[in-house]
Amino acid sequence: MQKPELLAPAGDLEKLKMAVLYGADAVYLAGKSFGMRAFAGNFTEDQMREGIAFAHQHGVKVYVTVNIFAYNEDLAELPSYLRQLEALHVDALIVADPGVLALAKETVPNMPCHLSTQANTTNWRSARFWEEAGVDRVILARELTLAQIKEISRRTSLELEVFVHGAMCWAYSGRCYLSQHLAGRHANRGECAQACRWRYHLVEERQPGEYMPIEEDERGIYILNARDLCLLDHLGELAQAGVHSFKIEGRMKSVHYVATVTRVYRQAIDAYQADPENYTVDPAWHEELHKISHRPYTTGFFDGNPGAAGQVFDSSAQVASHEFVGVVRAYDEAAGRAVVEMRNRFAAGETLEVVGPHTPSRRFTVSDLKNSANEPIAEAILVQEHVSFAIPFSVEEYSLLRRKKP
Repeated sequence: MQKPELLAPAGDLEKLKMAVLYGADAVYLAGKSFGMRAFAGNFTEDQMREGIAFAHQHGVKVYVTVNIFAYNEDLAELPSYLRQLEALHVDALIVADPGVLALAKETVPNMPCHLSTQANTTNWRSARFWEEAGVDRVILARELTLAQIKEISRRTSLELEVFVHGAMCWAYSGRCYLSQHLAGRHANRGECAQACRWRYHLVEERQPGEYMPIEEDERGIYILNARDLCLLDHLGELAQAGVHSFKIEGRMKSVHYVATVTRVYRQAIDAYQADPENYTVDPAWHEELHKISHRPYTTGFFDGNPGAAGQVFDSSAQVASHEFVGVVRAYDEAAGRAVVEMRNRFAAGETLEVVGPHTPSRRFTVSDLKNSANEPIAEAILVQEHVSFAIPFSVEEYSLLRRKKP
């Protein structure tokens, strides 16, 4: 059995580097055009060149999303963009639109094409259809059970990719018009306003302004608010089903999210591959996944339609046991000091936790805190300022700093 690929999101260059260093086998990203996450930061040509070089230096592949549903006017500029991606040595394209796929096969015939989950592949005949059209891999719809995934795997020779972690969408495979209708932002062209996370009341047509709760709750109700997917406990079953790639959702999430989730799934995949028969899920992995911002977890459609159990009805807020406060940019072994880029304020005397790409989490107390001018300070308050302080043990560059919430 082939070791599954771990595919992580890269919303910008920093997140790409975090994903690579924390264990991804491949990353997926978008340029400034033709992708499904218009507000993720995304990559200029120069940033993409730098990111691809960094990933390839670490043996990591890069897939670029070209997965909008194109209109006629999009087609004129697309060939030059595809040739640009080929020149940058992108490892594969992620496409959803049949017209875009056909154009890609004509323009860059040697470039592998992966079919986006937006294409709604839910059965083996569809998978075969796309295989005959020239697709190399299918990213399956998230609305599939394990049994359905197994059958698709058995009846096709395509590589299969499955989402294992991250936000779910209430719409079928993310094909949604609600955002366009309510906010004028086209979800199928990368501009989703996440209208499914809004609070709703009923209003009767002849009684405008009279808001009636959908349930007996004065706060309203979040009728479309899906839980977050977490299939950590089922990686072995997915691997045995023939899934080639385990995908993490989250190009718009923080570097803390990308690094933490990638690290957990890297450890889990490696542990399973080392000893499949005696593999067990480490409780510490679940603890790590609760340290990042998330909605309550669900296994989605893995065992069948979750129904109401797949939704959160009382709030759209995310929860986390810990708060991200900074990234280690350098560590001076002789002086025992770390230089940290702040992401949230913290003070001398606080207890923080540090975790690195290859080192376990450890706690310490902040002492001898200094600002970027090397002046003593009581508290670090300027986001993205570089501060320094003593840490009584060695830490890696790109380590994460966080603190437990009260």
